Amino acid sequence: MDKTDDLIERALSAEDRALLAHHGEPGYIPQALGLFRGPQGWVGVLAYVTALAAFAGFAFAFWQLWTAHDMLAAVKWGVVALLLFQYSAMMKTFMGTRVEANRMLRELKRVELQVALLRESAATDRNAAR
Repeated sequence: MDKTDDLIERALSAEDRALLAHHGEPGYIPQALGLFRGPQGWVGVLAYVTALAAFAGFAFAFWQLWTAHDMLAAVKWGVVALLLFQYSAMMKTFMGTRVEANRMLRELKRVELQVALLRESAATDRNAAR
């Protein structure tokens, strides 16, 4: 942790700490599975299915490349294998950026929660002062 995290930790009340601990950072597997939920879940499913299909096609094309006896056929299968592998890697990168975007949205929601708690406590203090 750096100094800013320490200052934030000291500024939080016990209730805030408990609330943030309850809504802590999920592990990698729940984050990855979160790609398939929500209003954009179908995009994650589509990307995952096409990445799996591309990787299966890559494996087949690579096997054909490996067993080819003709140089021209080997080059053709090699190009197909390369393109399918690149597509599979691109989809993995796309899904990784979505995981990071979801992490940022989660952090923004935490900040919104803290602002709402501060606003609520300020309103409670004003009402108690009257």
